[in-house]
Amino acid sequence: MTAIQGARADRLLDTLAEKALQLNDPITGRAARRVVHLLLDRAETGTLSIEEHVNGRPRSFRHFAGSNPGIQASVAVHDARAYTAIVREGSVGLGRGFIEGWWSADDPVAVVRYLIGNLGAIDAGRNRWHRRTHWLTEPVRARRRPAGPKAHRVDHRRRNREEIEAHYDIGNDFFALFLDETMTYSAAVFPTPESSLADASRHKYDRLLGKVGVGAHHRLLEIGTGWGGLAIRAAETIGCSVTSTTISSEQLREARQRVNTAGFSGQVELLDRDWRDLPAFANPRFDRLISIEMIEAVDWRDYDEFFATIERCLTADGVAGMQAICLPDDRWERGKHTKDFISRFVFPNGCLPSVAAIEQSVASATSMYVADVEDLTPHYAETLARWRAAFDSRLEEVSALGLDERFQRLWRFYLAYSEAAFRERHCLVVQLVLKA
Repeated sequence: MTAIQGARADRLLDTLAEKALQLNDPITGRAARRVVHLLLDRAETGTLSIEEHVNGRPRSFRHFAGSNPGIQASVAVHDARAYTAIVREGSVGLGRGFIEGWWSADDPVAVVRYLIGNLGAIDAGRNRWHRRTHWLTEPVRARRRPAGPKAHRVDHRRRNREEIEAHYDIGNDFFALFLDETMTYSAAVFPTPESSLADASRHKYDRLLGKVGVGAHHRLLEIGTGWGGLAIRAAETIGCSVTSTTISSEQLREARQRVNTAGFSGQVELLDRDWRDLPAFANPRFDRLISIEMIEAVDWRDYDEFFATIERCLTADGVAGMQAICLPDDRWERGKHTKDFISRFVFPNGCLPSVAAIEQSVASATSMYVADVEDLTPHYAETLARWRAAFDSRLEEVSALGLDERFQRLWRFYLAYSEAAFRERHCLVVQLVLKA
């Protein structure tokens, strides 16, 4: 976009904002469509094609192309509410529109990658719109946020359990449709591009167990059992004793069955306990601790307590290993206060840390330090691509579980949105080692 075009777009945004203020409604009708198109006109890379439909027939076709080559994406808009939702709720509205069928795409990964790739340019216009209309839109957003900084602490144990159940207790049969045989629901690490997903999941476990130096004589504590994948792997390959905890009743039931079937019931202890209660079970303390993609369920205001709990569970020379989905450091301050599509529809009130936030909390709340950080982000993009392919190939079986088309669209977009975020490094996945 040239400087003249940019200035013209700014004037149009101002005009639309003024009209919206006069009408006391900035987020409906043709204004929303115009705002979205103006924002897309700011794109600097890639091409997005939008085909609009009325009564099932194409009405118009628009191309938004940046000056640089990049992702080629296309969408079909079936309902004008798709525009309203985006203006009103950002990524939450983008996902809401897909779930409701207001827009569709053959390749939603490409659509999200295009938007992420142009986020900086688009945000400049979106922020301008926000400055002119925030007094009307913020009350709408505020109704979806906690009332104050202490609201998260109101019966937070019960709330955490409910939030975990909202996602993981959909049903073990559902997750088994697209996960590999290890029932691993976290980023795999592929030793080679040709590796199977199951082998890559086992390789991830082995990699993290090796980083923290788990030996046969060690007592290992795991925070976040999943379906027992790490616990079983540690027991069968290393021979150590494992204590693992979860607050998902469905995962606990399946994990116990899998541990029993594998013959490790005398070696692996599974607990239904909140992480805050773990020091009471650490007597004697544990030699090693591992937590895989569980910190995302911990509120950022609880990080100090979380890492202090980890330290209290470990011996003086104990070592902890974590795998965490993170925001880039420069996005964390804004991100921790922002509800996106995933925290609204998939993981209620989920919170992604940053590596810097983890390091700061470890330093302030414990005598430990972050000894190693490994970025494994490309591996999560591949993991999600394989989950998505498996999910799409088994939609009839998803339906047979009583999960309707709206639910399926939610999960298809969740998997696509996540894959795009990792491919564009909008989100990261890292393994960290904490030592005293």
